[in-house]
Amino acid sequence: MTEQTERSLAGRSLDEPPRTEASCTETSRTPSRAEPSSAEPSRTEGCPAAEEREDPNSGHRNGETGGERDAEPAGRTATAPLPDSAPLPDSVPLPDTAPPPLAEPRPLAELRSWPRDFTDRLTAPLPGVRALARIAREGKLRPVPETLRQIQQLPFEPGPLPDAGPSTIALTWAGHASWVIRIGGLTVLTDPVWSRKILGTPARVTPVGVRWEDLPPVDAVVISHNHYDHLDAPTLKRLPRDTPLLLPAGLASWARRRRFTRVTDLDWWEAVELPGPGGPVRFDFVPAHHWSKRTLTDTCRSLWGGWVLTAPDGRRIHFAGDTGYGHWFEEIGRRYRDIDLTLLPIGAYDPRWMLRPVHTDPEEAVRACQDLGARYLAPMHWSTFLLSAEPPLEPLHRIRAAWAATGRPTSDLWDLPVGASRELEPRATEPGAVEAGAVESRATGESGAGEPATAEPRVGEGR
Repeated sequence: MTEQTERSLAGRSLDEPPRTEASCTETSRTPSRAEPSSAEPSRTEGCPAAEEREDPNSGHRNGETGGERDAEPAGRTATAPLPDSAPLPDSVPLPDTAPPPLAEPRPLAELRSWPRDFTDRLTAPLPGVRALARIAREGKLRPVPETLRQIQQLPFEPGPLPDAGPSTIALTWAGHASWVIRIGGLTVLTDPVWSRKILGTPARVTPVGVRWEDLPPVDAVVISHNHYDHLDAPTLKRLPRDTPLLLPAGLASWARRRRFTRVTDLDWWEAVELPGPGGPVRFDFVPAHHWSKRTLTDTCRSLWGGWVLTAPDGRRIHFAGDTGYGHWFEEIGRRYRDIDLTLLPIGAYDPRWMLRPVHTDPEEAVRACQDLGARYLAPMHWSTFLLSAEPPLEPLHRIRAAWAATGRPTSDLWDLPVGASRELEPRATEPGAVEAGAVESRATGESGAGEPATAEPRVGEGR
């Protein structure tokens, strides 16, 4: 690959100093991108032939097809090397003003046009040949063999799905970033991956926490971005084609080509509502520190982000999708007050010099929870696919230690095993009412969050 090609892929010169988060603030913090006029060329999808090569037996890395090994590793970005002990970046100061009002919900299944790409939303440069060469030299692509025995100790406690009425909010972790969320009488799947193997990764190390045949009818699916471990075509093919899909901007045509008929794609800070037995449930698409790529030609052609789900009674869940740490968490917390629970990634973080911009480590996840103002934190994006070099059990031990260091109640950390469920109780409305978050694990034989590592027999001694 020529240096000119690498510069084009990375969107910057190799000789330029690494772009910092602060330098990206003016473009990336724009509340909403204006839609282009009808005269602007519509966004084109990536090469369909490459896009359809979703062979689960392929040896390519996550989000890549053949030639991508010479270009960009999907789900990865590279910045200037940082020592593991480097302090976390400070959040960008937020203006001391009232947050803007939330957007009015947009129509469902709206046909829209988008810019050709969303490169200006990046908060870190994309990787190039130098990053690939370094990672090859270091050999840090998977955990070292002596730590793989920890796989047998990963917490896996599947149980029945909780009964869910119109006023219930309950969550079940199916593994990785896949959750079954019961909210307002609806059943919502996040980034559903029920496949045993996804493109470019070893097979999953824990089974799916919920059997597909045990799922109730799915009322909606939310997708955070198009990397293969979050947008799994074989899983989506199991759904009825009239299932509402809520997607990042630029992904609607991908879903429509697969004959889904109720497809809505949104920009950051936009929202839709779905009717439910308990009243309308609101879905807001919010920013994340990540990127997108699925084929050779579609780098950043679709957006990436997380979701805020608001129940009819006002309780809120933040699903971060896949993200690094940065200023967006504080801005989300400023706009969406009283987030009850945040679902944050804690795995796929080693080596930090490469993965820090796109994957939070456990300590950063705790800080993000604080920035959001969320009361409860449910870790995800670990214990399922081994995507990087940290030992399999390390994320669990580090998130528990980081949470304990804050002095917050251990019961507010929902460190669920794969397959476990929890319910979020109604918010207290008067003195003596049940306090929000009084929860009970539905997983067989597992007490759920808040147990110290030494008291959990299924978890071995991680680093």
